[in-house]
Amino acid sequence: MGTVKAEFMDTRQAAALLGLSHRTLEGYRVSGGGPDFHRFGNRVRYRRPDLDAWAAKRRAATTAEADRLRAA
Repeated sequence: MGTVKAEFMDTRQAAALLGLSHRTLEGYRVSGGGPDFHRFGNRVRYRRPDLDAWAAKRRAATTAEADRLRAA
């Protein structure tokens, strides 16, 4: 029998992947600006492609770019 690949991850798993605390990721959900997520009933789940896309948008080559990302 084949192995089922986990498509979705919970907040703690997603936060660990991004190097953030789960509280930071929860805060992004409330305030906006975080990665896209799915809600299934009372459960929140993230997909790896959404996390990768969000992280790619946050990439900066200079501190000036990073400051603009933080202000956005």
